[in-house]
Amino acid sequence: MHTLVIYDVPDDKIRYKVSELCKDYSLIRIQYSAFLGNLNSNRQQELIMRFRRTLGGEAGNIQLFPICSKDFKLKKVINNGSTG
Repeated sequence: MHTLVIYDVPDDKIRYKVSELCKDYSLIRIQYSAFLGNLNSNRQQELIMRFRRTLGGEAGNIQLFPICSKDFKLKKVINNGSTG
């Protein structure tokens, strides 16, 4: 299942760890704090647990959105070239 992860984590060290976790699960960065990829429900739950451990009691907001294939096919992308 397609999985979108977005996050807002103020601490640089923790934010870096969150991005590395996303990469460890083969998610691809689509925005600075957004990753997308395919994860089954077990892998999603595993990743959520790892996010919780990584955040600990620190401030942050991490959201994971499972997206079915039917809805994913409806996505629209507007890309006017490189932003960096």
